[in-house]
Amino acid sequence: MKAYIAYCGLDCETCEARLATVNHDEAQRRKVSREWSELNGVEITPEMIHCEGCRIDGAKTPYCESLCPIRQCANAKGVETCGSCKAAESCEKLASIL
Repeated sequence: MKAYIAYCGLDCETCEARLATVNHDEAQRRKVSREWSELNGVEITPEMIHCEGCRIDGAKTPYCESLCPIRQCANAKGVETCGSCKAAESCEKLASIL
């Protein structure tokens, strides 16, 4: 399994927040913070756009670190990804992103 596949199955390698982080791209951080603020109806600052990937050690956005219900559930269950979870097909948490 690729390390940059998130618990939910999204590809962290293509995530704009991760790309801004690994490329030290401040303009990209500002762009992502504006887009995500508008999308989520909350203020997300450029400083919050700092993430290296969901399942690997390193920085996470505040949402990914402590608010994402999918990541919290997978960590609690000790599964590599949600695809390994027997409840994945009926999971309401996963349904929210599909």
